[in-house]
Amino acid sequence: MTHFRPCIDLHQGKVKQIVGGSLRDDGAGPTENFVSDRPAGWFAGCFRDDALTGGHVIKLGPGNDEAAREALSAWPGGLQIGGGINESNAAEWLDAGASHVIVTSALFDADGKFLQNALRSLVEKIGRDKLVIDLSCRTMPSGWTVAMNRWQTPTELAVDHATLDRLAPFCDEFLIHAADVEGLCRGIDAKLVAHLGSWGKIPITYAGGAATMADLLLVEQAGHGAVDVTVGSALDLFGGKGLCYKDLVAWNGRAE
Repeated sequence: MTHFRPCIDLHQGKVKQIVGGSLRDDGAGPTENFVSDRPAGWFAGCFRDDALTGGHVIKLGPGNDEAAREALSAWPGGLQIGGGINESNAAEWLDAGASHVIVTSALFDADGKFLQNALRSLVEKIGRDKLVIDLSCRTMPSGWTVAMNRWQTPTELAVDHATLDRLAPFCDEFLIHAADVEGLCRGIDAKLVAHLGSWGKIPITYAGGAATMADLLLVEQAGHGAVDVTVGSALDLFGGKGLCYKDLVAWNGRAE
C-alpha cells in the first residue's frame, strides 16, 4: 500500500518549495513556489503530532544546518536528513536525531563515476539500516539517469533494476526524485513509478509532480502499492492548492 511521506526542503535556512533543477551553482536564483515564514521545527511538529514517519529533510545548499537540526529535534527519529551528507558527517546527523541519512553526491566523483568503495566505507561506519540512497534522476533518451549536485550533474548510473539490485544490499531504502517534474505540479512520471514498482524489493519513496489525489492513486496503481510518495509544492501546508494535508494524513490511516 502506498503511503504519503512528508518532506521539509530547506534553502538559505528557510522552508521552501523549489522547482526541480532550477537550483544552480552559476549564481542564478532558483524558481520558488513557496517560502514559509514558519520555522522548520513547526512543520516537523505537525508531522510528529500526526505520527507521520519516514519523511525527509533536504538541505539545498549551505546555510541550512541550524534549521535542519531544529526539525530533527522536533521529531527525533521521525525524519531522514539529506543534502551534503558524507562519511565524515553522517554519524553527527544521526546523533542529532535523524532516523536515516540520505546520500547521493558523496557516492560519485566529480565526473559522475560511481564510487563503490565510498559506499562500502559509509555502510561500515553507520550500518545499512541507517542509510537511504538517493537515486534522484533526469530523463534521458535511454531511460533515467541519476543526477547529483542538486540534480545539475548527470552520473554514469542508470535508474534500472540492475542498479537497484546492485545497491539494495547496502541501504535500507531508496529515495527517487523525478527532477524533470519536481515542483511543477503537473503530474507524476508514471512510467518511472511503474518501473520502480515492478522491482519493489525494499522501500522506495518517489517524489515529483504529485498535484492531486488522483496522482496519489496513480502512484499506488502504477507502482503496485510498492512505492511511497512525497508531496511538496501542491500541498496546502506549503501554500499549494491541489492537495490538503489533512487528506493525506487520512490517506495513511487507511491501513490502520
